Amino acid sequence: MLSYLSRYTHRVAISNARLVSADADTVAFRWKDYRVKSGDRQKVMRLATPEFIRRFLIHVLTDGFQRIRHYGFLAGGTGRTNLAKIRALLCIQPPDQAKAQDTEPEVTPLTLREPCPCCGGPMRIIEIFRHGQKPMSRAPPRDQAA
Repeated sequence: MLSYLSRYTHRVAISNARLVSADADTVAFRWKDYRVKSGDRQKVMRLATPEFIRRFLIHVLTDGFQRIRHYGFLAGGTGRTNLAKIRALLCIQPPDQAKAQDTEPEVTPLTLREPCPCCGGPMRIIEIFRHGQKPMSRAPPRDQAA
């Protein structure tokens, strides 16, 4: 998801130069097919005007977000090289090497303060979700509800 969104931090979703034609019914624009390894990667897509507008508006930044106007040490093709230099200067090993050398850490599950109302044991947190977000799991049914 982050790699997808990062494409739109420095530029708009589609520039005027990529628009081929537009009328009340259809919009045609050029796009690049990254699956094609050699040959002509540029293709033209024609969409109904409402569908084009819908797809374009998906990529418009919402209020409060700003486009990034600078490049950091991870930007461009030198990101991996720069990250390796930074790790060397800080004497930090890459994550995959660090994991191989570490022993298995003790995993302590997060618990709630209140005991389970059924058995009195500690309740473990299995999921945290925001207001309005649908939980991925659901609690087992209570005996009283049956």
